[in-house]
Amino acid sequence: MRIALIAHDNRKPVMLKLVQENKRAFEGHELFATGTTGKLIAEHTGLSIHCFLSGPLGGDQQIGSRVASGELDMVIFLRDPLTAQPHEPDVSALLRLCDVRDIPLATNLGSAQMFVDDLILKKGSAL
Repeated sequence: MRIALIAHDNRKPVMLKLVQENKRAFEGHELFATGTTGKLIAEHTGLSIHCFLSGPLGGDQQIGSRVASGELDMVIFLRDPLTAQPHEPDVSALLRLCDVRDIPLATNLGSAQMFVDDLILKKGSAL
């Protein structure tokens, strides 16, 4: 499975904790991320992550291109709806692309955890 990870600045610690606590669920999948988020996760988990540009430099658009091309299976975009900064990626275009391509997109910790739980279930059934 090809999974993209994006997080607004205030949500990066939440994303890191999600991946750390569920590292086994992410192992064996192709992981992609915007630059800063990907580097943070890779440094703290040892997981292999293909990092695009940081969000403000177009990393979210690079991920959107992968969604549009059918090259991603899932997106976790932990956004901060209350204090997002102007330089941070906007979920709107990515949400539209995911809807067009029927790609699951989690925008908060609750839905992200449900996606991860599904990965765990699928791994367990493959054993």
